[in-house]
Amino acid sequence: MINVVCGIRSTGRICTDLAIQLEKQGHQVKIAYGRENVPPQFQSMAVRVGTDLDVKIHGVKTRLFDAMGLGSKSATAEFIKWVKEYDPDVIHLHNLHGYYINYPVLFDYLKTCGKKIIWTMHDCWSFTGHCMYFNYEDCCRWKTGCGSCPQNGVYPVRWGADRSAKNFKLKQSLFTNIPDLSIVTPSNWLEALVRQSYMGEYTIQTIHNGIDTNTFKPTTSNILQQLNLEGKKIILGVAAVWDRRKGLSDFIELSRLIDDSYAIVLVGLSKKQIEQLPANIVGIEHTNSVDDLVKLYSAAYVFVNATYEDNYPTTNIEAIACGTPVITYDTGGSAESAKLYGIVLNEKSAKAIFDVLSLIPSLQSSAVNDSISNDAAIESYMKIYEKIL
Repeated sequence: MINVVCGIRSTGRICTDLAIQLEKQGHQVKIAYGRENVPPQFQSMAVRVGTDLDVKIHGVKTRLFDAMGLGSKSATAEFIKWVKEYDPDVIHLHNLHGYYINYPVLFDYLKTCGKKIIWTMHDCWSFTGHCMYFNYEDCCRWKTGCGSCPQNGVYPVRWGADRSAKNFKLKQSLFTNIPDLSIVTPSNWLEALVRQSYMGEYTIQTIHNGIDTNTFKPTTSNILQQLNLEGKKIILGVAAVWDRRKGLSDFIELSRLIDDSYAIVLVGLSKKQIEQLPANIVGIEHTNSVDDLVKLYSAAYVFVNATYEDNYPTTNIEAIACGTPVITYDTGGSAESAKLYGIVLNEKSAKAIFDVLSLIPSLQSSAVNDSISNDAAIESYMKIYEKIL
């Protein structure tokens, strides 16, 4: 497998969950990753592509020249040498963006390697000239070749050149006409978009992300006491990066509407963002502690996903598995999970969130554990593997 991280965050945990199950069935699995630390229990299966320096140089190149995926050339060439020696039967791609791998070098190999290839797409980057998502700008340039890209200050950040039209053509030439490639999307929403793109030529199916429901489950703790929030109704938000698409400004506006019976807790903020928060928002920096997340999900009154762009966020199902309902905007595939236990809002505003807070106690949770568990997702992936192994 190839992914930007291994064993952490949503995509990294998806990779390791699959790897664990495959190993139980007697297969050998390696996960190539590009950045951040790997939890100790997964280090035996992890193979790093490049170094921290490679990532930094690649990041600068992306900002200056709009060249996401065009750095790390030597690191990727070295990785391909390792792949040829390892000689896998199946190559399972996940997130290829993130300043760690050179996709022309990678796909020059993939086009001729003769291997079975699965690509799980966690966003739209593979069929655009620049962005992961285009909903915020309501942009449809990806249908006609990109160019004059309206995205600038959000990931992948660029300071100067706009080469989105060139990127689009390069991706189109490299990502199409690959023998034995099939695509998996985690949401029906993304599947529909991929079918409209130049990658619609491939076999595409949706497998909704799953989570470990033995870990994510209602859990009693003193987490609210530790945060000095005992007795408060907690409105929880969790994100890996709190940029504009995650709705941070809506939480700040919501903090002005709620009374003292509520408090907002946001996880994943930077130190600078925490310093700028209103008094009734508690900010927590990014954590890879699953135990802490479980405690927070379980203690929350409601999990709010004020996302403006998303695929099939695992945070929704993590909250639901911990017994906490979700409020989310009707964005991307977020509604597909929130409908299991929560409220989906057509209007994207703090006022719309505030207006439904009183409805939370009346919500009924269906028996959702089977549908959101890793077992269901892994079983679907195993069927794909069984066909090609």
